[in-house]
Amino acid sequence: MSKHEILVQSVVDAIGDNEFQVGDKLPSINIMVRDVGYARKTIVKAYEELKDRGLVESKNKQGYFVISQETGVVLRVALLLFAFQSFQEDFYNTLREELGKKFQVDVFFHHNNISIFETMITNIKGKYGMYVIAPIQDDAVKPMLQTIAPNKLILVDRYLDLGPEYSFIAQEFENATYSTLVKLLPDIKKYKSMVLFFNSKTDYSPIGIRRAYERFLKDHGIKGSIEENYISGTIKKDTLYFIKNDSILWTFLKDCNQGHCVLGKDLGILSYDDNVLKEIIMGGITTISTNFKEMAKIAAKYVMDGNEIRTIIPTNLISRSSL
Repeated sequence: MSKHEILVQSVVDAIGDNEFQVGDKLPSINIMVRDVGYARKTIVKAYEELKDRGLVESKNKQGYFVISQETGVVLRVALLLFAFQSFQEDFYNTLREELGKKFQVDVFFHHNNISIFETMITNIKGKYGMYVIAPIQDDAVKPMLQTIAPNKLILVDRYLDLGPEYSFIAQEFENATYSTLVKLLPDIKKYKSMVLFFNSKTDYSPIGIRRAYERFLKDHGIKGSIEENYISGTIKKDTLYFIKNDSILWTFLKDCNQGHCVLGKDLGILSYDDNVLKEIIMGGITTISTNFKEMAKIAAKYVMDGNEIRTIIPTNLISRSSL
């Protein structure tokens, strides 16, 4: 073992044996240099590894303090998502499975709220060895994220340009949505009109989806509209409904069932972000979706090996009977 590994293991053992408990302060770097005889950079490297494991945190000008006694953890990972929606649950479960038991994953939700996002970044910064974050696509959050070292941060789901040194695994929305709608043009023309439910505040929808929809209507002469919310009981036949928000989708499908509407015949449904329920419910819902499990696998690989990654995950059309 190297000197820093010996030091790390010594502190881990001391924590495991309750010689150090949560809240206790570790000896200062100067004291360690004097008493142990290791170089200052060796002590710093060891303490920083203990931080990455989530066992200690550093407080400005105060030193290093024990914050956890979970000594079996190799790395503590902060996962910051929009909300615990079904497709993000797929991402979390896959990430957790790929990393295994030696990695601790703590999940947080910012709900597309910049104030909440800032508070969470402030609270978790410096307490984790790695950060996997689905960012709000707003320039205001860039400075917050740039306080995290590039080698400890990977952005997922949404793209935000933090600079060439930061890694990301993201979707592209506007062009992917537009090209998919064009591909579906023959099916869309079966209906008299089209409605997009879009509310970026409540369903975290990226503006690219709305732009693609509006451009598609204009380019192809399709009669369509945009609604923020669905009012139960207002279903219209001969209409294609484009639904991003799953909570709206479930209410809509309930009304369809009670009204004995046949999907793909009386009216159509196109959804975003696939999951197993959309595969089986009412004969299947056609979706535009990326592969969140594959995204999670790539993110897990980054967490484990630290190799830089900058990639856009393809968006696919999954055709089912709802059109």
